[in-house]
Amino acid sequence: MTAPPGRALGPCPLCGRPMVDGPSVEWHHWIPRSRGGRDSAPVHRVCHRMIHRRFDSATLARTMNTPDALRTDPAMARFLAWVRKQPPEFVARTEDPAPRPQSGHRRRTRTRR
Repeated sequence: MTAPPGRALGPCPLCGRPMVDGPSVEWHHWIPRSRGGRDSAPVHRVCHRMIHRRFDSATLARTMNTPDALRTDPAMARFLAWVRKQPPEFVARTEDPAPRPQSGHRRRTRTRR
């Protein structure tokens, strides 16, 4: 989800940088919708992507469902220290380096000859 245009969003609840309307902001459900969550808040896109890269839905629902809890993770803390140095409208222009296989499919591995 992207943020509605023309809305004052305040600071990101994770990194604390101001949020600018546009592609740099997405909405995060603190407890995933697939786990019955309803409450959401705007966060920077890069922060949102990092949350879902680090944690699966079960972990997000069970223990990592607040900004304070997310900031306790060491890898997340390192990421937040780095991202705080970026401009508020920063959007990472990289793809996931290792796309996950689709559900039910296995990656092919090359056999040695």
